[in-house]
Amino acid sequence: MLTMKLPRALAISRTPRLFDPHQTPRLESLAGRPLATFRQRLAAFVIDFLVVLIVYIPVEITRQYLELKATHHPIKIAVNFSFHELADLAYFIVYAGLTVWCTNGLTLGKRLLHIRIISLEHPKITLWQAVERALGYGASALEGGFGFIQYFIHINCQCVHDRIAETIVVQDRPASADGEVVPQRPRS
Repeated sequence: MLTMKLPRALAISRTPRLFDPHQTPRLESLAGRPLATFRQRLAAFVIDFLVVLIVYIPVEITRQYLELKATHHPIKIAVNFSFHELADLAYFIVYAGLTVWCTNGLTLGKRLLHIRIISLEHPKITLWQAVERALGYGASALEGGFGFIQYFIHINCQCVHDRIAETIVVQDRPASADGEVVPQRPRS
């Protein structure tokens, strides 16, 4: 009979695995934070989309010009941003993902509207969470944008992309002397 010894990490344990509520302290530290309004979030999204277009349009014009010049074709440039084109969508994903990760939850639009994305798992948003959230905008847009409408249904005002990345969007207030934002209980 052939027997094979599994590495310790893959070995099947005879003791049952138990649920570990590892996020509980993090979630309790966020209790009472005022959530961003839908209008703030929508306005921030529009501002961020305009920032993407401000970068996209000159880059796309330059790319098309150089391509047409190199191939000796008549120069006729047409700029059309489409969420259905992967190359166009990459601009938004890179912007939303990298800026959220580098600034720990801020984009230009969110900064202007004094709101911030907060991780439900970690003190700082991870790169994976930021990219996952940016990609999650596509899931929120499905079914006629119902993923965005879920803001009004979910108890913590989370859209689909928030739940995918395990984030919330809160009012951004100045930090205390030790650098931690102090949670505020909602007024009754």
